[in-house]
Amino acid sequence: MKIALGSDHGGFALKGDIIKFLVMEGYRVIDYGTKSPEACDYPIFAYKVAKAVSEKKVNLGILICKTGNGMAMMANKLPHVRAAICFDKNVAVLSRLHNDANILVLGSEHLFDDPELIVRSWLESGFEAGRHKRRVDQMSRLEGKICEKKKAVRARKPRAKK
Repeated sequence: MKIALGSDHGGFALKGDIIKFLVMEGYRVIDYGTKSPEACDYPIFAYKVAKAVSEKKVNLGILICKTGNGMAMMANKLPHVRAAICFDKNVAVLSRLHNDANILVLGSEHLFDDPELIVRSWLESGFEAGRHKRRVDQMSRLEGKICEKKKAVRARKPRAKK
């Protein structure tokens, strides 16, 4: 299984620990940055991981910043992405069972369980389907409508001449 990871400076140290853990567990890892603890902006890293998940270049993604909020907001703008902020094992498991989350988002300063436990639990959980499939399918259909509307709006806008 191939997993994409990304963080800003607030999640840099934890990302390093999680990468080591994943490699030891036998996962293939792609690190989309940041590559240092220097202050940086999170949107580009969330975008890179979400794009890899959206385009099925990887199976799953993990994003880390201080709270998880910005990363999740950015990631969820891409098609077919279901990024879930998880602060403990139970929420992580439910995000997979009920919502088929394909990106785990961690707030490095707001975790109630050991990060490795959260990651392992999330990875070992799968989508339960059943009544939850109907809801995930609804999200996908509505997402499609939103994407169609955005394309239509873009098509109507005249482009500026250079």
